[in-house]
Amino acid sequence: RCLTIKIYYMAKVKWALDPIHSEIQFKIRHLMISNVTGQFTKFDVSAETEDEDFLTAKISFTADVGSVATGDEQRDGHLKSPDFFDATRFPQIKFAATKYESVDNDGSYELYGDLTIRDITKKIKLDVEFGGIAKDPWGNTRAGFEINGKVNRKEFGLQWHAVTEAGGVVVSDDVRIRCAIELIKQS
Repeated sequence: RCLTIKIYYMAKVKWALDPIHSEIQFKIRHLMISNVTGQFTKFDVSAETEDEDFLTAKISFTADVGSVATGDEQRDGHLKSPDFFDATRFPQIKFAATKYESVDNDGSYELYGDLTIRDITKKIKLDVEFGGIAKDPWGNTRAGFEINGKVNRKEFGLQWHAVTEAGGVVVSDDVRIRCAIELIKQS
């Protein structure tokens, strides 16, 4: 008798960001009555998976703090200052994925990882909706994701605060994160 052993090889697949079809946004409560929305216009995401299985992915993200944009130059300048991000000393925000969990069988996942802002690293959890994988008209394989989460800005050294005459908070501590990411499979 002969013993047959089958070896399954999982191919490493690299994925690169499609910046035209991706965005990184945040929302923060202003005066506790409305939201201010901002974004980072310069960022990068890279991933490496086994075959096309994103539960095996090694994902890294960076955002250029100097690219923060809220639609108001004065506010953007304040966000880049030492009161908030201190873009001169800490030019990048970083995230590295550490763990994934499937929430259901319909593309919902929890993504855990290390977020670094101002050289302070904290573990966070993000909710991910996997949009799927598709070929575009030019033969490229693409994968899409919607990512949402919430962080406390003060845990990352963004300590600035002010109060109104009536004692109300000008800017909340909680920041909601919303990302739409499209990746392109590399050959």
